[in-house]
Amino acid sequence: TIAKALAVALGIEYLDTGAMYRGVTFEVLKRGLEATDVDAVARVARTIRFIQTRDSLHVNDVDATAAIRTAEVDAAVSHVAANSAVREEMRTRQRQWITEHGGGVVEGRDIGSVVFPDATLKVYLVASPLVRAQRRVAQHGGDVEEIARAIAERDQRDSTRDDSPLRQMPDAVVVDTSDHTVPEVIDEIRRLLLERGAALRSATSESDSATGDSTNGLSS
Repeated sequence: TIAKALAVALGIEYLDTGAMYRGVTFEVLKRGLEATDVDAVARVARTIRFIQTRDSLHVNDVDATAAIRTAEVDAAVSHVAANSAVREEMRTRQRQWITEHGGGVVEGRDIGSVVFPDATLKVYLVASPLVRAQRRVAQHGGDVEEIARAIAERDQRDSTRDDSPLRQMPDAVVVDTSDHTVPEVIDEIRRLLLERGAALRSATSESDSATGDSTNGLSS
């Protein structure tokens, strides 16, 4: 919710990479495959077609927007996301997306650590499983306690997987969203962006002066 709302506020593109892994999981389950079947899941990931917008996800021409948020997908997605071949394919697609769009707000569990380690700003959002479950229920419905338990279990699996584990990078800014509204968090991230932009412009200016290059710019 926060990443998507931030993209809207900034007027730039948004990519939910978690939805991509959920989309693969949806297709795996739809075909009656086991999420733990490494080779079969990898084949699905390499051939799957996504049409993704801020508010929807189509998987192989099927609208899977609601289906990727079900308990069945929740239970299986960590197994799919732990598949190294799947992660390699999704990372390639995510980097292609940035190349095509020239930047944007990208949300995911390994974005700052693996996919885009040189991102202009890395924000590590945290909140308790209970708070996250309450937000999920407000959006999609369900049982708060059951969802909170599933979130905690998934965090544990994702933090301990071998390939691209969930972790906070040293250069990421931690923002605890537990006691803040979405607009408050967005305001904080926009402030961080302004600070980072000013620092980058200053560094670029100093570098240009040292090399005699008059070109000035901000990468994003």
